[in-house]
Amino acid sequence: MAVIAESTDAPQKTPRIGILDTARGAALLAMASYHGTWDFEFFGYLDPGTAETGWLKFYARAIASTFLFLAGVSLVLASTPEIRWQSYFKRLGMIVAAAAAISIVTFIGMRDEWIFFGILHSIAAASIIGLLFLRLPAFATLSVALLLAAGIIVDNVVAPFSLHSAFFDAPWLYWVGLSQSIPRSNDYVPLFPWLTPFLFGLGMAQLAIRFGWLHSLAKLGSGRNLIARAGRHSLIFYLVHQPLLISLVYLLSLVMPPQPVDQAVDYIRQCETSCTRSGSETMCRSFCQCTLERLQAQNLFSPLMSGAIKADSDERVTRIALQCTEQAQ
Repeated sequence: MAVIAESTDAPQKTPRIGILDTARGAALLAMASYHGTWDFEFFGYLDPGTAETGWLKFYARAIASTFLFLAGVSLVLASTPEIRWQSYFKRLGMIVAAAAAISIVTFIGMRDEWIFFGILHSIAAASIIGLLFLRLPAFATLSVALLLAAGIIVDNVVAPFSLHSAFFDAPWLYWVGLSQSIPRSNDYVPLFPWLTPFLFGLGMAQLAIRFGWLHSLAKLGSGRNLIARAGRHSLIFYLVHQPLLISLVYLLSLVMPPQPVDQAVDYIRQCETSCTRSGSETMCRSFCQCTLERLQAQNLFSPLMSGAIKADSDERVTRIALQCTEQAQ
């Protein structure tokens, strides 16, 4: 999951909003706590799927939404009274470079779930799209944001309607976020639905400027606390915190190794976590239990878990998956 563009000194006639730096810093700490949960899960201290289910799933979405909202606000403040192109391209270049570095490192280290369009990629794309809205009235920007929000509701609540289409299943279109098959990634933040909080932030900042609220907001906090300082250097914090957290949890695993996990329980949890991304919980529970029992009956479970056979290339496993899909449906 997660973070935001580097903040810069506000342009002339626009006061520094210390409370925004504090909010950004608080979001960074929340992000680090979530990533810590992911790290403990990765090393086996927590059950598989813990960081992607329950309240932690909503916690992660709230953090990402906060970063994107603040990125929208920052774009307006940094471009008022006029766009400073040199600063804009410098800031954008830093985000793009950091996003590319994360993609390269994760592709090398975890190719099956590498980050090809995470939070930094999303912020970079939104920062470019945001240029189209900078000189529009706040009403227009917020109307588009509300339209996107309505699309999210329709896509997730109003059955059987869905905005997703097989047309977007091509890998080079995954960044749009409208594919029917959800790609595997440790941090997937496509434009739909994540452009929505960015435009809300951009629109609210436009309103603040239109009605002269900036000076009042500037009085709410000086931004001289440690959390605000972290918020002013968010990109550095983002790049450094996860390697540090992983190193600490790794050192802990050497001193206090996690308890071994029952492979059958581990399989069911991983299977259900993956399945519920595109199917109902009831169907997924039936499917996963069915595949476990048939894999065990045919002595395929241990070879599959050890990596001796691959689920996507072994015809016996594929046949079991098809049979259990029909049974679960």
